[in-house]
Formats: sequence, C-alpha cells, structure tokens
Amino acid sequence: MSVEDCLFCKIASGEIPASRVFEDDVCIAFNDISPQAPTHILIIPRQHIDSLDKAQTGDRDTLGRLLQTAADIARDRGFADDGYRVVINTNADGGQTVFHLHVHLLGGRPFIFPPG
Repeated sequence: MSVEDCLFCKIASGEIPASRVFEDDVCIAFNDISPQAPTHILIIPRQHIDSLDKAQTGDRDTLGRLLQTAADIARDRGFADDGYRVVINTNADGGQTVFHLHVHLLGGRPFIFPPG
C-alpha cells in the first residue's frame, strides 16, 4: 500500500477525521473505532512506517515516543495504577491490518496472558 492510500496517514494529515485524544509533532493518539476494551486508543507516528518490522535505527526516538505517549495517556486518564496493555501487531500473522505502525493502548478491564 502506498502512503497516499494509507488510512492512518490520512488521519494524521486531517483528511479523515478521528476522535483525537493527544497529538504532538511526532505522534497522534485517537480512540479506536472498534474498541476491544473500555479504553482502546491507537497511537500512530505522523511519519509513515509500515510496521515495527520496517522500523530503522533512525526511528528509535519515534518508537520511544509512541510508548511514552501510551504511558502518559494511561496516567492522565487514571488507569495506569490498575494496569493496561500495550500491543503492537506486526505484519499479517501478527494481526496487523493497517500497515502503518500503530500502538494499541487498552485499559479499563483485566487482561489475561497469554493473549489469543
């Protein structure tokens, strides 16, 4: 898929609306339209990276920012102390359906391990 056809690139640019909960110069966080938990937020980099598998050494700061943003949102929303899950699905067998790197932040209910 090209960057021009990427759903998350279109959300990042504002071409497609999303229920944003956070944004800065590196990433955007918005509510998932098909939540799997009471809180289900997607955190995406503004820069298009197909998947975690495609991330390069130069993307380390961006990757760190995605995870730090997840922790910040969990604290700000008041569910960090109870616990939350951060998931990055990578490629088709890993469950990735949109090929723009994204972090799932899930909270508000207990999670079991191992996941499905």
